[in-house]
Amino acid sequence: MYQSFFGLSEKPFAITPDPRYLYLSARHADALAHLVYGISHAGGFIQLTGEVGTGKTTTIRSLLARAPKNAEIALIINPRLSPLEFVQTICEELGLGVPDVSEGSAKELIDLLNRYLLRAHADGRRVVLIVDEAQNLTPEVLEQVRLLTNLETESQKLLQIILIGQPELRELLSRNDLRQLAQRVTARYHLDPLSADETAAYVRHRLRVAGATSDIFSDGALREVYRLSGGVPRVINVICDRALLGAYTREEHAINASLVRRAGNEVFATTLAPRWVTPLASVLALLVLAAGGWALWRYGPWARTPAPTAIAAAAPAVTAPVPPPPPSLTTLLQQPGLATTPDAAFDQLLRLWGARYEVGSVDGCTQAANQGLECVNLRSSLAQLRELNRPAILMLSDAAGKSYQAVVRSLDEEHASLQFGPTSAEVGIAELARYWFGDLVLLWKPATPTVADMRQGMRGPAVRQLRTQLLRWRNAPIPAPVSGNYDAELAQWVEEFQRSTHLTPDGVASIETQLLLDAALAMPGTPLLRTAAAAPVTSAPANAGKG
Repeated sequence: MYQSFFGLSEKPFAITPDPRYLYLSARHADALAHLVYGISHAGGFIQLTGEVGTGKTTTIRSLLARAPKNAEIALIINPRLSPLEFVQTICEELGLGVPDVSEGSAKELIDLLNRYLLRAHADGRRVVLIVDEAQNLTPEVLEQVRLLTNLETESQKLLQIILIGQPELRELLSRNDLRQLAQRVTARYHLDPLSADETAAYVRHRLRVAGATSDIFSDGALREVYRLSGGVPRVINVICDRALLGAYTREEHAINASLVRRAGNEVFATTLAPRWVTPLASVLALLVLAAGGWALWRYGPWARTPAPTAIAAAAPAVTAPVPPPPPSLTTLLQQPGLATTPDAAFDQLLRLWGARYEVGSVDGCTQAANQGLECVNLRSSLAQLRELNRPAILMLSDAAGKSYQAVVRSLDEEHASLQFGPTSAEVGIAELARYWFGDLVLLWKPATPTVADMRQGMRGPAVRQLRTQLLRWRNAPIPAPVSGNYDAELAQWVEEFQRSTHLTPDGVASIETQLLLDAALAMPGTPLLRTAAAAPVTSAPANAGKG
């Protein structure tokens, strides 16, 4: 929309990872150099961590683009797998044909992988395993990862492993029962948010890549971008994109601090004050306190002699105490001892489902799976969270890059009820939007043990259950028996449901589609963000009942 107005060939601040736009801060350059070295030479584990939005995925894409020709890379982007599924996925990524007799045997799969690694070594090829979102690996899978490093010759390891994840990965690897794995990590790198100077260079770099021939953002605008984003690249992208759009609609070719602040108001759904307001407010507060103190000293009760009263004892007026206002989310997150850990969040979320959480045991998602619940990681929005209508763990992050986890228990158009361990708080949606950028974990109870995307041509019990749920959503009679064939008619029903929930109508019953369908049907006994009376009604198509 605004590209031609600013002389750009493409949108410079898209949030999809693109190696061409990778801006190498000193820390990013150091991490990428060592990752490239790790691909080219033998070694143990390499660990790269960073907060949400600091550029981990873009760094991985750049690493893949710079990989040497003799390197074969297996990339796992969804590591929430069992140990057997994990090894199977590695084999699939490397293009290994797995015989039917080997599919259910970890030993057969590892033997197959070992033979392949030995052949690759003999041919002078390097095999590298990259695991993204590695903080989601279970201890059992991490132990399997450690065992894979035992595949070696007399002189070197056959498999180089790179673990990429959020800061929780560091906490995970610090566990006592994983110390053997932690001891094999040969290099650790953490991506911090950008500094003020790096933020300005980052914005200018992306604009140049997109074709800009002059500076569009003023120096003051760039300082404002840093102040509002905290140097987190993903937030920088969102603010700058909105600022460019705002300047285009106002037909202004230069972006100043005021325009950036307006963009921030839209992004965070709140009103942000200019930088000078805070120090000015402090000065005014000191003046008010000084004036109040002088007035109290000058006109207080000790400054005059009390007049005699005719009635010595009059009944004092009774004033009802005014309850203090609830603390803001900013104040709340600064309270010492506030339970913002994954343990506290999973404990509260599992309680809502009538399940139990044991601290120090396996991770929360594994404990949920052991109790018949499915754990799902999503990047969502407040609007979609309302449609999902399920309590969820929200990943919060402040301007300094510190992360917190809270359970959202209820949600309406203006307020959200958050739970931090035993502490509950009501916060405004606008304030929540300043700390939450879309990452969440929620639970649901699938009707079948196998949870996966479903598409036309598939058959089985999961398809049968999907058809049954869509018939219920359409208020249509349920025949006996229900077909377990994913045919064109079922794909059409899926598309109708996806349109009603603002999903892309592709006819594929993705996990997200299944979650929204589960929420629309709202089975009794399951926790909801809003009651049936308050929840939005997802309307079935006009021809419901004719399927």
